[in-house]
Amino acid sequence: MRRALSRLWHAAAPHSHDSADKTDAALEGSSRGLRVLAVSFAVLMATAAVQAVIVAMSGSVALLGDTLHNVADALTAVPLAIAFSLGRRAATRRFTYGYGRAEDLAGIAIVVVIAASAAVAGYEAIRRLAEPQDLRAAGWVAAAGVAGFLGNEWVARYRIKVGREIGSAALVADGLHARSDGFTSLAVLLGAGGSALGFPIADPVVGLLITAAICFVLRDAAREIYHRLMDAVDPALVDQAEAVLRTVEGVREVGSVRMRWIGHALHAEVDILLDHDLTLVRAHALAVEAEHRLIHDVPRLRAATVHTDPHGPADVDHHAPLHTHRIT
Repeated sequence: MRRALSRLWHAAAPHSHDSADKTDAALEGSSRGLRVLAVSFAVLMATAAVQAVIVAMSGSVALLGDTLHNVADALTAVPLAIAFSLGRRAATRRFTYGYGRAEDLAGIAIVVVIAASAAVAGYEAIRRLAEPQDLRAAGWVAAAGVAGFLGNEWVARYRIKVGREIGSAALVADGLHARSDGFTSLAVLLGAGGSALGFPIADPVVGLLITAAICFVLRDAAREIYHRLMDAVDPALVDQAEAVLRTVEGVREVGSVRMRWIGHALHAEVDILLDHDLTLVRAHALAVEAEHRLIHDVPRLRAATVHTDPHGPADVDHHAPLHTHRIT
């Protein structure tokens, strides 16, 4: 009953699904992404500035490394902001699907930066094991570590939350990168505490543990971007699309359903089987209704290409000329 009432209200309320509306929805996601990047860039640069002052006071090499990490994390917003800006451009005759794939390229750059952060953190930890150093103003160094962790964790939550809401794998990966730098800041805090207690080796040992944690973050971010590059989608989305198509009155069977991410928007290509004696106008109307339902009921789906096949007669193969051309 609730679904029926919802459809009745939807039919009565004025709305549209033309290409301009789909573009507006995609632009809204890009605008949110750019806003997140601007805010997180400001927060991380402010955090790094505070840490830089304390680095000058204390001479802490570990804190210097953490400060550089935060600057690098802030700068990863640059390629992602460029990708979001490119994604707002309209499709052309050369780039017929638009520029949404720029987000995947930015995601690759972010994964490289996370890997570099892990390498630098590991190198610094090993170097400090070989050449222990005393800290000055350990209390201020610990406070800077806390500030670095809080700043990075806030940015990480913000980026991951919005990235998942708008479907941007690159923004999620960037949030995971911020979280890895937050772990590095915790290493500074624990290392400063160990040094204050007379255990200077605590700083590099904890640094090695945090390097391992960053490697786990790297694995998750790389897997996220790999799935996007390989056009992977959550199988539950495919199941949902098939279920939606079966609710369209007149659809006899649902054929193949293919989906892919382009930037932070989903695109689908689906096959539906209709009675073979329908008129072209009626078959087209059912295809439009199928796309309409998909856009409403599948999250972040911006467009669907619906191909109609005749259902029957039983002794007719409507795709016989294509059998030798299709990949099985």
